[in-house]
Amino acid sequence: MSSVNEAQRGRFIVFEGGDGSGKSTQAKLLADALGAELTREPGGTPISEKIRSLVLDPAHAELDARTEALLMAASRAQHVAELIKPTLTRGVSVVSDRFVASSLAYQGVARSLGIDAVAQANALALDGLKPDLTILLKVSAEAARGRLGDELDRIEQASLDDVVVSTYERFAADDPDGWLVIEAEGSVNEIGARVRSGVRERLGL
Repeated sequence: MSSVNEAQRGRFIVFEGGDGSGKSTQAKLLADALGAELTREPGGTPISEKIRSLVLDPAHAELDARTEALLMAASRAQHVAELIKPTLTRGVSVVSDRFVASSLAYQGVARSLGIDAVAQANALALDGLKPDLTILLKVSAEAARGRLGDELDRIEQASLDDVVVSTYERFAADDPDGWLVIEAEGSVNEIGARVRSGVRERLGL
């Protein structure tokens, strides 16, 4: 992103967490409160949504972990080029339900491909973009299971959450300035208030 537009550009905020942590709900609440563009990964653009439907389809049990990682990176490349960067450049903030940390946690650690390998696969996709703030929603495994329901996608069915959540916690501990950890127990509005307070404190929004 050009330094010329740095002062005027929108802020890029990402929600991460295990399945059932409430990311989608809280991302929408925050985007509405900020007047920001709401998006998700994988997905966010027509091409990226097609990739999402392929990657998450439970019928594709044979999908190799490397293929999964590369498809996620391809989806992200289109997302960054078509939606995220242009929106930020217009001065509009973007709130995304998941971003590259998901790939590092799910494919890099839980799928045992290695964080460095997955990071390298995503370097071209990111084109230098990184979130201004990543919000990690922490919730008990019991509460998360209760929010998921019965119809699980291909990755949810893999039961990777224990490894993924511990990886997110490590990322947050290693980068406290870039990550904001929110306790995601309680009502939707209570959690949303914690998120808004944290975003206001960190980014002044």
